[in-house]
Amino acid sequence: MRIGELAKHTGASPRLLRYYEQHGLIAAERSPNGYRDFGDHNIDRVTQIRGLLEAGVPVKIIKQILPCLGGPRDIYFPDPEPDMLALLEEQRDRMTRKAECVLKNRDAIAAYLDRVRNPEASPGGDPV
Repeated sequence: MRIGELAKHTGASPRLLRYYEQHGLIAAERSPNGYRDFGDHNIDRVTQIRGLLEAGVPVKIIKQILPCLGGPRDIYFPDPEPDMLALLEEQRDRMTRKAECVLKNRDAIAAYLDRVRNPEASPGGDPV
């Protein structure tokens, strides 16, 4: 499939797909006219890449773990190096801290919206 089709299937812009290709995250064959031709497997691969990036995983780490990704929730290193394990543990801990921060801020916003929308339920009955 051409880059525009891959963009439609994944929601990623063609520019972003070229960035992924430039960094070795996805690969395309070239047709005789020079157009990129992406295999269908790239749909799942781009979805995985986007999810990892949105979770805060750097491209450097994604590039290292991509060959070990099976399904969307399946990472398998047949013979993991201690450095890779340490890197993944550090990334997991960073993601945990980020998730805790996001949840704390979500709860604060929800509490604020509740107080604004229901001022009589607030202590003292005064709007914030």
